Amino acid sequence: MDRTEQSDTPPAAPPPGPPELGVGMVGYAFMGAAHSQGWRTVSHVFDLPLRPVLAAVAGRDRSAVHTAAARLGWAAAETDWRALVTRDDVHLVDICTPGDLHAEIAVAALDAGKHVLCEKPLANSVAQAEEMCAAAARARRRGTVAMVGFNYRRIPAVAHARRLIAEGHVGTLRHLRFTYLQDWLVDPGAPLTWRLQREHAGSGALGDLGAHIVDLAQYLSGERITEVSALTETFVRERPQLAVATGGGRGIPSGGLGPVTVDDATLFNGRLASGALASFEATRMATGRKNALRFEINGERGSLAFDLERLNELSFHDHTDPSSRAGFRRVLVTEPDHPYLRAWWPPGHALGYEHTFTHQAHDLIEAIARGTEPEPSFADGLQVQRVLAAVEESARENAALVPVPAPVPAVD
Repeated sequence: MDRTEQSDTPPAAPPPGPPELGVGMVGYAFMGAAHSQGWRTVSHVFDLPLRPVLAAVAGRDRSAVHTAAARLGWAAAETDWRALVTRDDVHLVDICTPGDLHAEIAVAALDAGKHVLCEKPLANSVAQAEEMCAAAARARRRGTVAMVGFNYRRIPAVAHARRLIAEGHVGTLRHLRFTYLQDWLVDPGAPLTWRLQREHAGSGALGDLGAHIVDLAQYLSGERITEVSALTETFVRERPQLAVATGGGRGIPSGGLGPVTVDDATLFNGRLASGALASFEATRMATGRKNALRFEINGERGSLAFDLERLNELSFHDHTDPSSRAGFRRVLVTEPDHPYLRAWWPPGHALGYEHTFTHQAHDLIEAIARGTEPEPSFADGLQVQRVLAAVEESARENAALVPVPAPVPAVD
């Protein structure tokens, strides 16, 4: 055939891509932006069985939610989460709202046959978390899954620490120390946002930061916390009130002061099921600390240490080494055989905070496609909620030790 001739054969159609998973998100502030980044990115990095599509985002302020939809990459916007839950193009509902809305939205979405991702802490109370777990159990029998968003599990160095502990490199656990320090409330002129009001947030530093380190302690150890002894404190008891909040939870100071009804800081000790001892500190009043999550775990055979401000590194001490070369070694967690790293860059090229939300989206999509229970499940979130409740009871009652109720086996 002459090169100038046109072929009558039409070009081959591109192979079909994976089925779409329509995602609807409720809330679009800090966590909403982080989750959006994960949903936008995940299918460009991982080879997935389902392709997430950012179908719609919901928020009460019409102008703000439409602006957020355009900025964050959502195809549509709703001003009522109920309308989002009933959309035919939404198969998964991602909840990024204050805690007082988690239970109502999650239960409605699960009962409507939607998969659910809910930000931590799972709820504002044990009762709400139990209601959400019951809805998740009903949905699971229909093939629908639910997951709580503890994103720090998805840091490669943290997931690698879990692997090392599970493989026995640390041996029997003896001590776990966790701290999560921030300073954004040090200024007494900082406004009274929803995070400082119990009716919206449930608790303060305890639920906001403490939930993360409680989850990490149980995730890394593979054990549950069985009892706690706690102190909490609210250092600034009144703050400038905001006028009616605008989109994203922002507002204008109204001039008056309102009461802070949550803790600024919490300290507590705990015991794991094996008898290992754990200590926890969570505060939003640690001057100079912006987002300092750290842990150290000591076992009979070795120790692990991690610092979120150096999130690509894990420190490991092998106590079976001879004393001549004993000590903590720095492990740069960027190799292809480290968790999640095969999908990213060559060794030595570091990842950041935002990648945890991409990994979170990846793990949830894989669980949906396989029909398996995602981790952390709503039951895991309930267990964290029970620990938080025991901490509050211990602090309120000046109790030396408060037991954490054991999980009740699910009944089909």
